[in-house]
Parts: sequence; structure tokens; C-alpha cells
Amino acid sequence: KIIDKAKKELEKLGHSVYVPKFPTPENQSLGPWLQAFEEYEKYLDEDTIVVGHSLVPAFLLSVLEGLSHPVKAAFFVSGFISLLGNPDFDGLNESFIMKPFSWKTIRNNCKKFYVINSATDPYVPLAKGEELAKFLHTDLIVLKNAGHINTDSGFARFDFLLKKIREEL
Repeated sequence: KIIDKAKKELEKLGHSVYVPKFPTPENQSLGPWLQAFEEYEKYLDEDTIVVGHSLVPAFLLSVLEGLSHPVKAAFFVSGFISLLGNPDFDGLNESFIMKPFSWKTIRNNCKKFYVINSATDPYVPLAKGEELAKFLHTDLIVLKNAGHINTDSGFARFDFLLKKIREEL
């Protein structure tokens, strides 16, 4: 898995890396995910970098809304904040995105945002990444021919993301 390889590489550099396990697809809604994340909140400080793929960026927006202090950076890969128009996913995603976001609070609680989407994502249209980047007041980084930017799309490693994270460290 991409996440396991990235975790090992960052730990080799001396960084602590936490990968929460979220209930999915059963109990895949905002409440249970926030509850599962509670044990990790103590690690969120001004040096923290959060990374999320697909639905996780929408979840992390809710986490950022609730912070009393900013984190260093957020990397949102294949993220979205509105329905995808896919009945297989929209029901599962609804509680994460069908809510008002406090964009000013979110922007105040994270010093830098990276939004990375693919021009050929079969699940998340590029317009969804554009929408997310717009609300975060950041640029959209578009990868060509990267699919959903996961192992099924040929990403055994995600060197571009690791390079950007190392630059922030």
C-alpha cells in the first residue's frame, strides 16, 4: 500500500506518522470517523502535516474546523466536497460533505494547503478538486493520467507527494 510505504519512509527520517483506521463501509459516516480519530487529536500541533485521499480530505476539513490551533500543512489528494453524482458512493459520502463548512476557520487552522487531483480520475471529476482548491484559496495541482491516484492507478509509490511533504518538514 502507498500509505504504508510513505509511513516507513517518513519514519526513517525521524518523524512520527499515525494512520488512523476508520470504520468503512459499515458505519462510514462523519460521527463514527470523528470518534475513531479522537485518540489522534493529541498529536495535532503547529508541526503537524495531515494527508488525506479521496473522502478523507472532507473528513479532515471537519477536524480542522474543530481545532483551537493551526497545523502546519494539509495535503488533499483526489479530494472533493460535494456529491460525485455516483449512487455507489454518494450515500456513503453524504454525511461528510452535505454540511456547511466554516472555510475561514479551516483556513485559519492550517498554514498551507495542497490540493492534488488527477485529470483522469474515474471517480472524482477534476472540477471537484477545483472546487476544493477554490474554497481553500490555494492552487490545484493537476496530475495527468493518474487515475484515482491509488495502487489501482499504478501508484505503488507516490514520490511527488513524498517530495512535497519532505519540503514542508
